[in-house]
Amino acid sequence: MLFTFFIALVIFQRVAELCIAKKNERWMKNQGALEFGEGHYIFIVIVHSLFFVSYIIEVFHYDKIISPIWPILLSLFLLTQAGRFWALASLGRYWNTKIIVLPKAEIVKKGPYRFIKHPNYTIVSAEFIIIPLLFQAYITAMLFTILNVIILAIRIPAEEKALKELTSYKEAFPEVLGLSKRLKKV
Repeated sequence: MLFTFFIALVIFQRVAELCIAKKNERWMKNQGALEFGEGHYIFIVIVHSLFFVSYIIEVFHYDKIISPIWPILLSLFLLTQAGRFWALASLGRYWNTKIIVLPKAEIVKKGPYRFIKHPNYTIVSAEFIIIPLLFQAYITAMLFTILNVIILAIRIPAEEKALKELTSYKEAFPEVLGLSKRLKKV
């Protein structure tokens, strides 16, 4: 019962976010925004959808119960939700689940974006661990953490490339001591 309520709440939140993203997408494209990364977006949708399927199956099939350290995990989950809301609110109409860039748009450097370039990806990465661990779904936590790392290794460079081409992203987030250039040489 507790698991069903929890997972229904998280899924409802994600569906609401998808509705917001679709509305933001229409607005941005009406302003002249361009979409990038269409080829890998389907894999993001698949991974995120299968995460919930895997989680539900693992919890029900193995009769998982809430973790003994649930107060800590629930606190971490609530912290990620606050961070998620902060990141999405900071981007406002520019937030989307797709890579949609409005040419010459001002780069958002408020909220969590003052501290890190991709706070929402950090939050999602934490959720892929915290959400399954709340009900001891260890297989889901491990598998989807790995899949998320693979997806983000494709997604983040594609997003940054699009932002650098169409906005002042490069100036807003300069490379730290040429670290990116040195990593490319390796």
